[in-house]
Amino acid sequence: MRLFLTALLGLALSACASSALVTGTPRAPIDPSQVRVYFQAPPGGYEEIALLESNSGAFTYGEQNKMNSVVAKLRKEAAKLGANGVLFRGTADGYGGSGVSVGAGGGRVGGSSFSSGGIGVNISPRQKYARGIAIYVANPAAVDETPPAPVPAPVSEPQR
Repeated sequence: MRLFLTALLGLALSACASSALVTGTPRAPIDPSQVRVYFQAPPGGYEEIALLESNSGAFTYGEQNKMNSVVAKLRKEAAKLGANGVLFRGTADGYGGSGVSVGAGGGRVGGSSFSSGGIGVNISPRQKYARGIAIYVANPAAVDETPPAPVPAPVSEPQR
C-alpha cells in the first residue's frame, strides 16, 4: 500500500512539471522575478537558450489562475537556465474535465447471487498547456526604452 501511495504521489507531482529542451548555452540561474515575458514582438538582439513547455496543474481552477500558473512555470524554468526573457508562444487546453460515471453489475457464485452499483465523479479541471522560448537579452533596459509617442499638432478652427 505504501508503494502504491508513493507512486501515486510521484505521478501527481510529475503531472505539474515543466520541461525544457536546451538549444543554446545556459547561464547561471537567476531569480524568476527577473525574467520578462514577451507576449508581442520579441526584443532585438537576443540569444535563444531553450524551448519550454509547462502546464497549469491538475487542480488549478479558473482561466486566469491557469494562465498565471503556466506563465509562472515558464518564468521559473527559464530562470533555472539563466534566461532573462521568455518569448511566449501560446497556450492550449488539455482534455478531460469534470464528469460523472455510473456503473452497475451483478452475478451468481455458488448458488448465491449478488449485485452492486457505483457512481464516480471527476471534478478536476482541464489543464492549460503553454509553450515559450527561453532567451537571453544582452541589454534588457534598452528594450524597455521606447521613444514617447509624438504629440499631435493642435487643430485650428477655420476662420469665419
